[in-house]
Amino acid sequence: MSAEREVTPPPHVLQLLDPDEELRHQAPAKDLVLVLTDRRLVVADDDRVTLDIPYPRLRRVQLDVERSRPATLVLVPESPEDEPQVLAIPHADLERAASAVAMIGRRLDDG
Repeated sequence: MSAEREVTPPPHVLQLLDPDEELRHQAPAKDLVLVLTDRRLVVADDDRVTLDIPYPRLRRVQLDVERSRPATLVLVPESPEDEPQVLAIPHADLERAASAVAMIGRRLDDG
């Protein structure tokens, strides 16, 4: 497996965070980045945020891995006003994505 690439959230994502909010994890996708904090998850590209919700507003997370294709990470919010996100995860970044899913799962289990 190739080495993980360094991921830095776009500046507009960092500006969203409260001063006491802790950045916990980042997972790169093809054109997006998934950012997890102690309070919420954010999906963004280089120009805009496509999803910014606290964990309790997330209904479903699904990670599908296929041979010879990027993995697919699906994030489905509870509210129809928040658009579901489908992230293409290169196999080189699969461990980061799987770790993100585990972190989200623990947050969902906490209520």
